[in-house]
Amino acid sequence: MAATALSLCSSLTPKLPHNQTLSPFSHSRTNLSFLSHSLSSLTLSSRKQSPLSFTVKLTDTEGAISVSEPETEIPVPENEPAVETAEAKREEIFAVVMVGGRQYIVFPGRYIYTQRLKGASVNDKITLNKVLLVGTKTSAYIGKPIVPNATVEAIVEEQTLDKKVIVFKYKKKKNYRRNIGHRQPITRIRVTSITGYEDSPVSTLP
Repeated sequence: MAATALSLCSSLTPKLPHNQTLSPFSHSRTNLSFLSHSLSSLTLSSRKQSPLSFTVKLTDTEGAISVSEPETEIPVPENEPAVETAEAKREEIFAVVMVGGRQYIVFPGRYIYTQRLKGASVNDKITLNKVLLVGTKTSAYIGKPIVPNATVEAIVEEQTLDKKVIVFKYKKKKNYRRNIGHRQPITRIRVTSITGYEDSPVSTLP
């Protein structure tokens, strides 16, 4: 830019005739005043023509001063004894009971479907006395034919119908066709406990 200003000043200097003479002081003053004027005009024009304006913007993250707090040691609690919230595990036990002429293997907490129990309503508690066998994790109690004093407590959950069974009847040469569907009434009961077998003798293998 300085070279451009000097060349511009040299081109704009007034040409004086050869016969005209100026004193060295006046000539230097004229050059200095003209040079300052040209430089000021050049700087103004450069400011006007500059298409880009640079502004410095600080974002919140850059401008924010990070203050590091002293790290504090978090006290680690000692190992506390675990609190047993879960229920105690049920004893592994099962039984074989007879309901309506059929035998069922039952477990405490599970449900089974039996034939319709007449007179039983939902949420009724029932007792099954025909216990043929009781088995635990370590021993077995076999009835002859039933285990004395052993009972299975249960609760009635639902009175419903079983899946439909299609009965098709056919007679040849008689144009006889019959398609009949049947749904057997059933009862769902849930076993709650198996008790009373402790006093019976334990069966051992021969």
